[in-house]
Amino acid sequence: MKSNGETIGDAAARFGLETHVLRHWEDSGLLHPARNPAGRRLFGDADLVRIAVILRNKAAGMSLDQIRVLLDEGAPDRHRVLEEHVAELDRRAADIAQARAMTEHALRCRAHDITQCPRFRSHVEDVLVGQARWLVSHTEPPV
Repeated sequence: MKSNGETIGDAAARFGLETHVLRHWEDSGLLHPARNPAGRRLFGDADLVRIAVILRNKAAGMSLDQIRVLLDEGAPDRHRVLEEHVAELDRRAADIAQARAMTEHALRCRAHDITQCPRFRSHVEDVLVGQARWLVSHTEPPV
């Protein structure tokens, strides 16, 4: 990494981003790049690490508001936000495990119409009885 800083174009290209994304993150208070005498942004090593942290945490499902708290060492609700995110990751991991089990069952099942397989029904029982927490929010496009 350059010690004197990278331009916004170089920093964006490094991470495969458009420059407007870095401007938005700066406007949102997530980035604080230095400026050269002409007023152009210079992204130093610490800024590049922050960008990497933002990208990794967005990929993990965190919102920009959650990431802002993560990056703010003085945020009073930092632990609560992180604990809630860990709980969400656990929920997602359970959903993925259930989806994998369902898919593996369907792969091995002799029934060509999976709805006719009596053992497969156990994989969708929570949906049938209306207990699936994602019933509408995960299946309907936003209005």
